[in-house]
Amino acid sequence: METLFYYIPMFEAIRDFFELGGEVLLFIGVLTLVMWSLIFERLLYLQSTHPRAVGAALKQWEARSERISWHAHQIRELLISTVTQNLERNVALIKTCVALCPLLGLMGTVTGMIEVFEVMAVSGSGNPRSMAAGVSKATVPTMAGMVAALSGVAMSAYLQSKVRRERTLLAEHMTMDH
Repeated sequence: METLFYYIPMFEAIRDFFELGGEVLLFIGVLTLVMWSLIFERLLYLQSTHPRAVGAALKQWEARSERISWHAHQIRELLISTVTQNLERNVALIKTCVALCPLLGLMGTVTGMIEVFEVMAVSGSGNPRSMAAGVSKATVPTMAGMVAALSGVAMSAYLQSKVRRERTLLAEHMTMDH
């Protein structure tokens, strides 16, 4: 029971952060959660399923008695493409999520500035305290969108380089020597 009370201030801080940045932060949070779920799925695929797919493709290639003809070359390309296609799954979606994060942050900036202008229209331009909530709703989503995008950019670049490297390695292992 004591540990539950330990986490309550953490949840209150998260709630306060979402209130500070407005409803756009919820969309950025959901998008970031989706993006990282896809990233973890790809990392798990690389660790568990991909080595088996490479092994099956290599086994199928090695079982061929003839590897020089045009037909053999097409089968080799098919095997490489199939493994690569499975490897590239969801990478484009991850890149799309990375691109959407700053755009949602920009949307939060616009909605926050609209709130500032509404306060200025109602109370006049001389009340900075009443404009502070709108300014925070304009800046916090921008920051959150950029942080989410930066975290995804690094992993997206890693996954893309891993796909290229794995494709090259598979192609090198499938020799056409018989």
